[in-house]
Amino acid sequence: MSENTTSKINTSNLRAYIMIAVLALIWAYFHWATDSIFLTPRNLSNLMTQMSVTGILAVGMLMVIVSANIDLAVGSVLGLAGGVAAYSLASWEFSVPVAIAIAVMVSIAIGTFQGVLTAYMNIPAFIVTLGGLLAWRGAVKWQLGGNTVPVAEDSFKFIGQGNLPMTYGWALAGLAIIFVLFMVYRSVQSARSYGLGEVNYAATSLKAIIPIGAIVAFMLVMNSYQGVPIPVLIFVFVALFGAFLTTSTTFGRYLYAIGGNAEAARLSGINNRLNVVKVFALLGALTGIAALIFTARVGSAAPDAGVLKELDAIAACVIGGASLMGGRGTIFGACLGALIMASLDNGMSLLNVRDFMQDIIKGSILVAAVGLDMFGRKQG
Repeated sequence: MSENTTSKINTSNLRAYIMIAVLALIWAYFHWATDSIFLTPRNLSNLMTQMSVTGILAVGMLMVIVSANIDLAVGSVLGLAGGVAAYSLASWEFSVPVAIAIAVMVSIAIGTFQGVLTAYMNIPAFIVTLGGLLAWRGAVKWQLGGNTVPVAEDSFKFIGQGNLPMTYGWALAGLAIIFVLFMVYRSVQSARSYGLGEVNYAATSLKAIIPIGAIVAFMLVMNSYQGVPIPVLIFVFVALFGAFLTTSTTFGRYLYAIGGNAEAARLSGINNRLNVVKVFALLGALTGIAALIFTARVGSAAPDAGVLKELDAIAACVIGGASLMGGRGTIFGACLGALIMASLDNGMSLLNVRDFMQDIIKGSILVAAVGLDMFGRKQG
């Protein structure tokens, strides 16, 4: 392993540790400032539910940003897909599965369309999705006629408001622990098979103990209130899928190659255009899933649903270490960034901080994160 590669890995690990430390400080401060309310099981359950929509969007946005693109339209697409689902249930009287399928298909179609314009028409993604931000928001207003459409079906609202029974929660936790142990075992076997030297069993044990401890602690906290919220469960599955896609598939490696050097990737035989379309379509699918959770959680679709969600997702990715220049970023970092953003929202709301001040603080954090990223690049 080269010295440069080792340096990049160490820098990535250091960034992750710093983010975790920052999150711990944020939680400690809000817990103190809210008279020990912030870290109660009830509020942590609400916090995780709130961050699930941003987290799912951040997973898709991370992959788009890694490919050196961006999508400013996800908030408007979220509102449109949620409106389609609510309208399908309330006006067209479709069944819940059909309404869900239509909403996700609409999101995928929009993502694919924007990807084609970017990849094959050579229109910058910033312009394509900026136009989409306005166009799809207009479509939501037209579709709903400027009115809020309520959702009456309890089975649909369960997507955003339901909780997993404790027994099932612990069963899933057991499966997650088995998966962690399997991945650690697999890494040890890979190190041996490739002759990478003696295995550091202390470090390997930490790789298993830390996530297993986190899983058990998470389940204890969630079950102390009402069980794992369904939106959080969906988010966890999406995050694991995204992590697998970016780290263990050819498609994921192609995205990093395209974002790192598009011309070199093309000359090496990668179909840049097709992969850009794929990643936009994937973000469309995840936006559709986030739209279903958002609409089910509030129990209605509104013309202003999803406003500024695209900025929350982008901020989560940048705070998590993604570079807007492309080629760098991790799903873990994006999810941690989403948790930091949600923690700020939740904590400031508990403290009754005015809306304008919340926007100023979040905007300042985004600018600071990008500034640190550019400074780090110059230093490198």
